Parts: sequence; structure tokens; C-alpha cells
Amino acid sequence: MSVQDNNSDLDPLQSALIDPHRGRLNRLRTFLHPGKLTSAAGRVLSDAKTVISDRLNRPNGAAAESNMPPNPNDWDLARLRTLIGQELAGSDVIIVSNREPYVHSAGPDGIRCAMPAGGLVSALEPIARGCGGTWIAHGSGSADRETVDDHDRIQVPPNNPSYALRRVWLTPEEEKGYYLGFANEGLWPLCHNAFVRPIFREDDWNHYKTVNARFAEAVIEEARTDAPIVIVQDYHFSLLPRMIRERLPNATIVTFWHIPWPNAEVFGICPHATEILDGLLGSDIIGFQVPLFRINFVECIDRTLESRINHENWSVRYGGKISQVRTYPISIVWPDRSAQAAISAPTAREALAIKPGAKLIVAVGRLDYTKGIPEFLQAFEDLLTQNPEYCGKVHLYYVAAPSRGEVASYRTLHKDCLQISQAINDRFGTEDYKPLLFADRHANRDELSRLYREADVCVVPSLHDGMNLVAKEFVAEREDEQGVLILSRFAGAIQELPEALAVNPFDLSKLTATLRAALEMPLPEQTARMRRMRETVRSKNIYRWAGRLLEDAAHVRARNQLLRRGGHAQDRLARSPLRSPSEISLRTTRKNDAETSGS
Repeated sequence: MSVQDNNSDLDPLQSALIDPHRGRLNRLRTFLHPGKLTSAAGRVLSDAKTVISDRLNRPNGAAAESNMPPNPNDWDLARLRTLIGQELAGSDVIIVSNREPYVHSAGPDGIRCAMPAGGLVSALEPIARGCGGTWIAHGSGSADRETVDDHDRIQVPPNNPSYALRRVWLTPEEEKGYYLGFANEGLWPLCHNAFVRPIFREDDWNHYKTVNARFAEAVIEEARTDAPIVIVQDYHFSLLPRMIRERLPNATIVTFWHIPWPNAEVFGICPHATEILDGLLGSDIIGFQVPLFRINFVECIDRTLESRINHENWSVRYGGKISQVRTYPISIVWPDRSAQAAISAPTAREALAIKPGAKLIVAVGRLDYTKGIPEFLQAFEDLLTQNPEYCGKVHLYYVAAPSRGEVASYRTLHKDCLQISQAINDRFGTEDYKPLLFADRHANRDELSRLYREADVCVVPSLHDGMNLVAKEFVAEREDEQGVLILSRFAGAIQELPEALAVNPFDLSKLTATLRAALEMPLPEQTARMRRMRETVRSKNIYRWAGRLLEDAAHVRARNQLLRRGGHAQDRLARSPLRSPSEISLRTTRKNDAETSGS
């Protein structure tokens, strides 16, 4: 399959109409090809099972998603719980991530428990609660050790415990080498094409292997059966699937890679590329955000490992085992209307001292060189330079949460952003007007909700991003169907939100022009664009992401169980002594003679 097939420029409705016919034509060609009848029939049966399963799970017997407009009831927490109850009832489910879902910190008022912000935690929490399994993560809180039992476990959530959190401890040297070193100075820049040279140190690699092995040991200890479902998260654990497979060969292992996957030439820079690919192929399913990352991953395998790749169903046979390569665009929890109603009247503008009638541009993200912060700040300065009438009437509020301050490139970025911000304010600011407010701090959920709901424009200028959930959060908060989203075409979210104003963040003149177009966009056009984006985000929410992943895991587990049973039966037949036809005939004759004499 080509890149064009996976990243079509067709309107979503056109794609929905064309793809089914294309699939039927491809299957017909397969049937007509000599020697392919059996495999084609198997694929048709597999397709039919998938369609039946989808219809059974769809509320009210609704039609297939591709033939109907987005329905907000397609996937919600209730449906996800139903799926877990039907497909995974009694299953041993283990989630593995570097970040833990609850952190215990010591403070002047005692120990405080908090859930860290981030898409990963919100995505996996419904699975953990619904399955009642175990979540294994690095214990990073200052009071984490004080709150676990003798087996390093604690039941969470605090107010309604429904699953176990198993904490893994790292030494400062291990955390520096595994996390800050190999994962974030090596793999992170390698995968993001952000023009920061990746650094690969042998000591960092050794710590990375050690920590992956320690997490593998924790998985073995926490597994209640010999065939658990293990869900591995992100680039911190590329070696973990193989390590688990060697100890638990019957496990169903799903790995989701949250960040981009580079092309083969870039990935080949990594001195441990072979070991990483081998480790990931210990998984039954490897998931990516968008089709392009899947294509890059398979191309890397093709160039690096002796394997057999099936591009029709995106599977890889390696070392006698099949791994499926899938795409699962991650998303957010659709805001609860009652929670929205509880948010106070607009106060973000008042807090920022923005005068009535002035325009507010917001940008939110981690203080990371992949987010395109200096480039966007330069574009904002150009906007004020080229349009002096905006001075005093347009404000930019950039919330940049500090991140990885121990890494030199992040410290340099932080310093540069502060200098650029100060220069802009010195040039355009007055006693009662400060054009740029740069907040290098974390913002809580309520503050971000108010910002999203009151902003005229939200900008996501990422240089490279796996998905970017800020774009979806902004859309979800705009119940008034107003506001404009400017979205980098190098963020995965642009494939699901084509109604956003797409920009190349490296093209500062176009970025500046797009900012002006967004500020002057008529309200009817804002509403038309926002309405369609909200339909998309509402229907393709986090429960859909989790549900599709779990459905595929359940199907793989069922298939593997059938194959194991078939293999056991074949082994029993193979161990049975073979008898010749003459032996069988002689035995039958003797049995008949005995029965005759007895009568």
C-alpha cells in the first residue's frame, strides 16, 4: 500500500464511498489469482467476523461508521465497559508505562495524591478501571515508597479502588541513563525529525536494557495466569515485548508507540536499531497514531530484519511469529456537559488584563523543541510588525509547561523563548498593553478549559507530533462553535481535523498570513469549520481508541488460543503409535472372534 492510499486527499465522504468498492475489487483479484483461493477465503471470513462484531457492539444496530455521520453515542465509557465485560471478562490485564496514573507527594500538610496531566493517563485509566487489572509504572513521587505495601503495590483510585498500581524503583543513575539519556536524548529527537542531533551513549543503552528487564520482571511477578494481556506504552519500552514473550510465550502483548516513527534512513542512525525492532516484534499488535508511521515502521523492518511482510493486512512474520501493525489515533475524553456548566463565567481575559474587544490567541504545550515555540513567537512578532493596527488589540498567551530541564537542549530552548518574549514586549508593549504573555509553568484543567473557551484563535505549531491532543481539547471545549484552530500539518491530528487551518511552521511568512486570516475569519465560517471538527472529536474519542485496541487484542487472543488447541491436538496425534492397515485388520478380526466365542 502506498503513502497516498493511507493519506488520501479525498473528502472523508468520498473515501467512505470508494474504499468498500476498492476492497471488493481487491478480493476479487485475489480469488482470480492462481493459488490464492485459500488465503483469500480466510481473509473474507476474517472481514465478515469483524463486520459482525462491529454491528453487535454498535448501539441500536446502527450502520457501519463509514456510511453514517458521526454519532456521539458510538463510543462512550458504558460501551467500553460492556466490551470489557464481554470480551475480557476474567482476563489478566497488565498495563505498563513509564508514567504512573497516581503520584504521592510529601508536603507541609502531609501526603497528597494527584493524577498527572497527560493524554496517556486519561487514555488508559478507563481500561485499568474496567478490567480491574494491574498498572506497572515508575514510582516517581516523593512519597510513593511510603504508600505501597510490602510488594510495592497500592490500590487505586484512592476514593474507589478498582485496580492495583505496582511501582518500579529506579536509581538516579538508571533514571538518568534510561529516561533522560537513551529515551529522551536518543529516541525522542531521532523520531521527531526536529533537527536536534540524537545522542547515543553506550552507558545509556545499558541502563535502558536494565530498566526494560526490571519492568519485564515486574510483569512476570504480577501476571496471575500464563496468558495475560499486556499493554505496553511508548518508546521507553521498545525491548520489553520480547523480554515478556520469552518468559510468557502465551501472553497477548499490545504495544502502542505514541510518538512518530521515522523513515528507514533516519532510524538507521540508531546504533541499536536491530535490537529495538526485534524487541517490538515480540508484540502481537504494534499500534501507531497515523498510517505514515506504520509505513515507516514496516519499511524499517524490511530493510533491517529477515522477515516476511504482508502489505495487504499489515502483518509481519518474524522468528516464526506474526505481529500485526495497526493504527489507533489517540484522542480525549469528551467534556461532560455538567462539568462545563460548572465552569465560572469568562475570567481568563480578566486575569490576563485583556480589554473588551481585544483578540486572544492561545497556544499550549510542553516546553519542547518539537513544538515549534521560537518559530511561532517569531511569526507573532512579524504579525505585529506587518499589521501595526493590531498593536493594543491582539494578545498572545503561550502556556509552556517545563519539561526535562536536566537536558541541555531543553535548558537552551527555555532561555531562548524567554529572550524572544521579552524582546517582543519591549518592542510593541506600552504601559497598558503587553502583547505576549509567556507562562513557563503548568496550568490546571479548569484554567485551560477557560482559555480554550474564551480564545479567538488556538495555534498548534508543532514541528513534528505524533497526534497532539491540545488541538482536540480546544475543539471539544468550543460549545459555542466559534474560534479558529491553526494546526501544523506535521501533527498527526491534521489527518482527523482537515477543517483546521493547516500550516507549515517552518514557513514563517505563511504562518504569519494564516494568523491574520484566523483573526479576521467571519463567524459563519468559524461555525461551519468548528461544527465539523466537533463531530469528529466527539465520535472519535478516547473510548473509541481504547475500544478498538481492546477488540483487536481480544481477537488475537482468541485466535492464538485456537491455534494452541490445534497444536496440542496435533502433538497428541504425533505422539500416538502409527499402525499399518494390516495391524488394524488383524486387531479387528481378533476382537470379532472373541465376541463370537463369548456368545
